Amino acid sequence: MTRFHFDVRDGPMFAPDEEGTELDGLDAVKHEATEAALEIGRDRLARGDPRAVTIEVRDEYHQQVLTVTVSLEINRVDPQSQQPGA
Repeated sequence: MTRFHFDVRDGPMFAPDEEGTELDGLDAVKHEATEAALEIGRDRLARGDPRAVTIEVRDEYHQQVLTVTVSLEINRVDPQSQQPGA
């Protein structure tokens, strides 16, 4: 098992993971990082804040091994502008 650190970059905010989590390989790291990014993204969506969130994963030697970024873009379309001749 290797200890991985899941740092969170959320707009201008950066939260380093000082403690880390022991996981068995990069597949487990990918799963954990994806779940964390999606959870943070869901919280932002509920608050109407669509900024990108990135999880930066470091190994026990503090080398970056993976990043996962979740973003949401909302574009409102005016139905009137979609009609022919409008």
